[in-house]
Amino acid sequence: MQQKSRGHLNRQIPSSAAPAIRQAPPQSLKDLAHRVSSPAPPLLPSSCSPHDNAPAQGGPPAEAMRVLVRCCWGPLPGGGGSGGGGGAGRRPSPQWRTLLGLSGSSGGEDGRGARVREKPPWRVLFFGTDQFARETLRALQAARENKGEELIENLEVVTVPSPSPKRLPVKQYAVQSQLPVYEWPDVGSGEYDVGVVASFGRLLSEALILKFPYGILNVHPSCLPRWRGPAPIIHTVLHGDTVAGVTIMQIRPKRFDVGPILKQETVPVPPKSTTKDLEAVLSRLGANMLISVLKTLPESLNNGRQQPAEGVTHAPKISAATSCIKWEEQTSEQIFRLHRAIGNIIPLQTLWMNSTIKLLDVVEVNSSVLTDPKLTGQAVIPGSVIYHRQSQILLVCCKDGWIGVRSVMLKKTLTATDFYNGYLHPWYQKNSLAQPSQCRFQTLRLPLKKKQEKKIVAMQ
Repeated sequence: MQQKSRGHLNRQIPSSAAPAIRQAPPQSLKDLAHRVSSPAPPLLPSSCSPHDNAPAQGGPPAEAMRVLVRCCWGPLPGGGGSGGGGGAGRRPSPQWRTLLGLSGSSGGEDGRGARVREKPPWRVLFFGTDQFARETLRALQAARENKGEELIENLEVVTVPSPSPKRLPVKQYAVQSQLPVYEWPDVGSGEYDVGVVASFGRLLSEALILKFPYGILNVHPSCLPRWRGPAPIIHTVLHGDTVAGVTIMQIRPKRFDVGPILKQETVPVPPKSTTKDLEAVLSRLGANMLISVLKTLPESLNNGRQQPAEGVTHAPKISAATSCIKWEEQTSEQIFRLHRAIGNIIPLQTLWMNSTIKLLDVVEVNSSVLTDPKLTGQAVIPGSVIYHRQSQILLVCCKDGWIGVRSVMLKKTLTATDFYNGYLHPWYQKNSLAQPSQCRFQTLRLPLKKKQEKKIVAMQ
């Protein structure tokens, strides 16, 4: 007789099981286990082999328990539902995972045979790469070394392959701290209670997430659902947000930054903040928030809330093409924000006489400079370049005004004065009858292939 798959049991319940599933909801896990293990009408269709649902010795039938929980009492306590409110959509708690056989063992054990802990100290596997993640790892290591608090018992690290540890602050710190380090996709084979992710930039599989009894937490530097994605701090600065924040959330498979929120805090963004400035503030905030969540981990998971459907924005990776100034389209404020957002990662770029030139130091222009007759008395167009001798800066015209440039890179680093002496002044000498509008920067348009090669992975 051909056996049917176990999935058949999850889709159909024979009528003979009806009396067993119409009871009042159980009052406790112990009550549920007692009911399922007590004699009851069979849950197997007659066409199925009894071996498909054979109970483990001394315990209730695993499939019968799954059927009863799914069909009789709806979403599991602490998660499993899809509705809103606290706790909706979360993974089953360790106790429910054990009862339903999701952990692969019984008696409060996880899939590797170790007992699930209900309180600290935790065994943590950390995933991260950059400076933001380093601050989170530093806080975890400090907690591990604090024997009086007993929050972290064991700490191991997963990072991405890199030819030089100096390019990965997380790896550099982990090596210095003598922590075990694995290179993705190797995640070690140890026993862990919870995973922590910060600026990792890799999508974690459901199989990996389920290896952790308490799941994997993400330290994300934005007020989710605003700025989901790998570059939230950059986009916070780029779009002129006045409020930033950090969210501690649970990882979900297949999609980035969509899991339930466990903790969220906001901070004001100081005027003219750069990405580097804001990253330093948010990295410290996020590290402290994570430690707070770990101190009350089971309670934090139970009190998690779904992200709102409104206000979702995305923060994609930054590419070299983003750094190309569009003089005719961008205002002075947009160019200043762009410089503050990505200038420390990749300088702004433009075109000068068919050569790429990088603008290293972009500054606002003093109002007294803007009243200079040299600026007001001539017809200029976006991209026009004028050297202002008194302030020793290059003035460049954009869509709605002027920006200042103190230094550039054209073959080598040049001050504004150097650029004037070496390029602007000789150009005017050769073209004495030319108008200032002819001496200008033009928008640099990178070829598609070059854009792909120069993609910047800016992950926070």
